[in-house]
This record gives sequence, structure tokens and C-alpha cells, in this order.
Amino acid sequence: MGDTEEPGVERPKWDNKVQYLLTCIGFAVGLGNVWRFPYLCQIYGGGAFLIPYATALVFEGIPVLYLEMAVGQRLRMGSIGVWSSISPLLGGVGIASMLVSFLVSLFYNTILAWVFWYLFHSFQNPLPWSQCPLDSNLTGYNVECVKSTPSNYFWYRETLNVTSDIETSGPLNWWLVICLATAWGVVYICFIKGISSIGKAVYVTSTFPYLVLTTFMIRGLTLPGATDGLLYLFTPDWEILKDPRVWLDAATQIFFSLSLGMGGLIAFSSYNAEKNNCERDAVLVGVINSATSIYSCIPIFSILGFKANTAFNSCQMENILALTNKFEFSDQNITADNYDHWVEYLNRTSASEVASLDLRPCDLQTFLDEGASGTGLVFIVFTEAVVSMPGSQIWAILFFVMLFSLALSSMFGLIEGVLTPIHDLKLFPRWVPKGLITAVLCLVSFLTALIFTLGSGNYWVAIFDSCVGSVPLLVIAFFEVTAVAYGRGMKKFGEDIFFMTGKRPNIYWKACWMVISPLMLLVVLAAYVAIQAQTRPSYSSWNPAYDLFPLAEEKQYPDWVFSIIILLGVLPVIPIPLVALYSLTCSRIRKRSAPADLNPYCNDGFEVETREQKDHRA
Repeated sequence: MGDTEEPGVERPKWDNKVQYLLTCIGFAVGLGNVWRFPYLCQIYGGGAFLIPYATALVFEGIPVLYLEMAVGQRLRMGSIGVWSSISPLLGGVGIASMLVSFLVSLFYNTILAWVFWYLFHSFQNPLPWSQCPLDSNLTGYNVECVKSTPSNYFWYRETLNVTSDIETSGPLNWWLVICLATAWGVVYICFIKGISSIGKAVYVTSTFPYLVLTTFMIRGLTLPGATDGLLYLFTPDWEILKDPRVWLDAATQIFFSLSLGMGGLIAFSSYNAEKNNCERDAVLVGVINSATSIYSCIPIFSILGFKANTAFNSCQMENILALTNKFEFSDQNITADNYDHWVEYLNRTSASEVASLDLRPCDLQTFLDEGASGTGLVFIVFTEAVVSMPGSQIWAILFFVMLFSLALSSMFGLIEGVLTPIHDLKLFPRWVPKGLITAVLCLVSFLTALIFTLGSGNYWVAIFDSCVGSVPLLVIAFFEVTAVAYGRGMKKFGEDIFFMTGKRPNIYWKACWMVISPLMLLVVLAAYVAIQAQTRPSYSSWNPAYDLFPLAEEKQYPDWVFSIIILLGVLPVIPIPLVALYSLTCSRIRKRSAPADLNPYCNDGFEVETREQKDHRA
């Protein structure tokens, strides 16, 4: 690969190596490390999940990460320019990465808007999700809130104003529109001067989450029940490793967590000096990303253990009060220490009276099993836990500022994965300021993302999250690895790495790029599609009229939504075959239309005069 940097145009550069590493770490370390990885550890055997996770990191995650950093640094172009330079047939891979980055940024910044909404309300005392509001007649508490919980009500009604199904769109929620506009405004300000302004911002956005996580860890470990949460999380269940879904989810988690296939890492690496040890950078970023996922489990499950312990004690106290009133015992006769003994005794002697009380089942393991992922963990479970902590306002503010930093640093990579290919494609004249192009992109993104501020917006966020960031990224990464290993060839790619790092790739890297990584990607892709194709996708709706409310009502997606789901999974990768077909067609047309050059060293290059022509001329 030669240097394909555009002549006469000086490419921006990072001020220093720290800026580059912090930007890559901030892009890789995102919300998924905080709300997805701990959930997978919880449901897949605790510490046992780390085995398939580490396997996927070593043989899939880091090799693909190294490959993207290497090609970006050597060619000094964005995703479209890089893959078009390797082969014109691969230009569609870069366009696919750009489309994925654009679509992911739409719903990712919507989550940032939700964080803004909660951060704004975190300054209130008491916290608005700590108690139910009064009803319209001011004679009692809101029925929907009483039937569920204050945190559920604040999330589904006060924040989302969610409809009962995806077909009922509802109006635009003006408060979410304002928060969404603010979120895109912040992104634009951070991008107004390109990587120079991003490089300054990452000093805060990439380091602050670690400070908050450490603060939460110190506080969480001192809470009652923290030990229960950590034991529940890290107690290994080795039998779960026999389930193929564990290995599938581990592979997809490490892949999506590193933000591979989106083009952002290629763009960031293109601003590096050509002589830079990108191998060390890839290993460092990959290890830090995974270590952050494990590190975040400690404060999160310490606090969730505290929440489960608080709910367990509250359940016991309600039952103790009911038993004390029913049997007219004196106070402190039944305590938490002897509660189980008393219940066993009363069930033997007065079973009918105990049954009439309809006591709640109080089991600590049941409360610990109430796992949640994604928005459910952040905006419901964790906010409930924060309410029970002393100084809840401070902890709420710290928590949502941390989420803001995580989301914003990831947005840097997503937007850069769109802007750099736009520059490579020369869609705008060179005299148009980059700030104006960024403003147009942010405005278009904001207008498109208004769908997420509707009453049905939460359902659409879930669709984008599950469709755009899954199959398309696996397909893109598969083409990236095979293009370099077999299209460009390991010999030439090894020479490029030797030019940049001063050493050739060892047998581990070659084996991963040529066999292990593409094979793992192909298996994960096939298994993922096979599992998803077995059942028609459904969604959980918040419906106060549901008989089992506050439990979520499972509903099937209507046909037109199901068509959109398929389209979102296929649309980003369509440019890959289309561009390849277009390049082949253009190549054949050029060959046919090109004039045949006469070769003076070949007899076929001269017109041969036959005997008949000589006789006729004579």
C-alpha cells in the first residue's frame, strides 16, 4: 500500500499520542460496557462468562482492531478511501461503514438526550422518580404509578410518554425535542474545529467516567448487601458454558464493544504519523476496553446488591408488620433474625390465618435475579438504587454525567466515521468550510432522529439498536479481514506493517487474519442469523390497560414494521455488492472502448499483404 494521501492537502494530525489513544478508548468504551456486559455476566454464569469473552477478545476483537488501525494509519484516509485504494471492488465496504455509523449515531444521540433529561431532574430535591405524583383530582396518588413504581412511571410516562404499541405514534414530546437538539448542539460544538477540538474534549470525556466508576465502587462496597451482589455476579456456573448462546453473545459483545466495522477507528488512525506502533495501540485499546467492562461490574453490582438487600428487608418488614397485627404480638417479638422460624411455626399452628394474609414471598435470590440490560438498567433499576443511597442527588448527578461522557466520546467516533468518508468522496467543493458540512450533518441527523421523540420512539430505538449494530457490522468486518488477507495479500500487508512499526507481523497475527478471525466472524454471523430467523421478533410494550400490568406486554411486530426491521439489517450492506458490480461493469466497458495498441515487435501488429492482393496491385 502506498501513500495515497491527497497531494497538496495537508492532513490534520493529533497534537500528541495521548490524544489519539484517549479518543480511540473513548470511542470503544461506551454505554455497552456499563449496561450490557454486566447483564451478560449475570445471566451467563458470572465469572464463567469471562472464558468465552476472553477467547473472542484474543482471536476476534484485537486482530480486527489492529487491522483497522494499520490500514487507516498507512493509507491516511477514511473508510471509503482505504478500501477503494486496496481494490475498487471494495469501495462499498467503506460506504457500508459510513451508513452504519450514521444510523447508529441517530439512536445513540437520542440516549444522550434522555441522559440530559435525567441530569436536569437530578438537581431536584427530592428526586422526581423517588415518589409518585398526585392524580388529576389531587385526592390521591397517580394510579399508573401506584401499580408500578415511581422510577417506572417517571421513565415511561414523564420521560417517554410512551404509547401502548408501536403502531400508535403519539405526538412529538417537546421536552425530548429540546433535549435532542441540545445533544446534537453539543456534538457540533465538539466537532466545530475537527480533531483539534475533539482532542481537547477527550481529556475530559474519556477520563471522567473512570473517576466516577471508582467513586461509585468505593461507595458501593460500603453499602449493606454489596457482598451479596458481587458474590451473585462472580460465582461461576460452569455448566452454562455448554450453551452455544453464551459463546455467540460473547463474540458479538466484544465485537460491538470495540466499535469495529464503523469506520471511526480507521478515520482516527489516519491522522497518525506513518511511523507509529499501531500494534501496541491496538492491544492497549482492546485490553483497556475489556478491563473497563469488568471494572464497571464491581460498582454496578455492589449497588444492585444493595438494592436487592433493601427490597428484601422491606419485604420482610411488611410481612412482620402483617403478622404482628394479625396475631397481636408485641413489638420486636418477630424480628428479621427469627422471621423464618416464626413463619414456619405459624404455618404449622395457624395455616389458615397465615394464608389469609397473602404474605409476599421474600427471597434474596429472587431480588438478585431481577436483572436488567440497556435502558432498563440505567433509567429504572439504577435510579431506584440511587434513591435509597444517602445523598441521592449527588450520586444521581455523578451517574448521569458519567453516562453523558461515555455517550459523547462514542459519538466522536461515529460522526468521524461519517465526516471523513464524505471528505474522501468529495461530495462538497473544497471551498466549503468543514464546520458547515458538520452543521448540515448534525441538522439532518436531528431532523431524522425526531422519530425517537414520538410516543413510540422507545420502540424504534430498540429496533435500531438490535438491527443496525448487529448483522451489518459482522458482514463489514468479514469483508475487511478477507480483503486485506487475500485481496491485498499478507506479504504486502506485512511490508506495510514493517514500514510503520519496524517489525513484521508474527504467526499469531497472520493466523488470525487469514483463518481464525474470518472463520469466527462467519460462524457468528451464520449462528446469529439462524437464531433470529427461528422466531418472529417481538417487543415489550408498556400498557397500563394490560391485565398483568405492570408486567410488560409482549406483542408481535406488525408486518410493515417487520419489513423495516429486515430493511435496516440489509440496507447498510447493499452498497458492498452494488459497488463491486458497478466497478466490474465500468472496467469491462473501458476495456471494450479502449483502442487496440499496435505492438511493433509482433507480426500481428502489421497488416499482412496476401498473394492475391499483390497480384491485384500489380
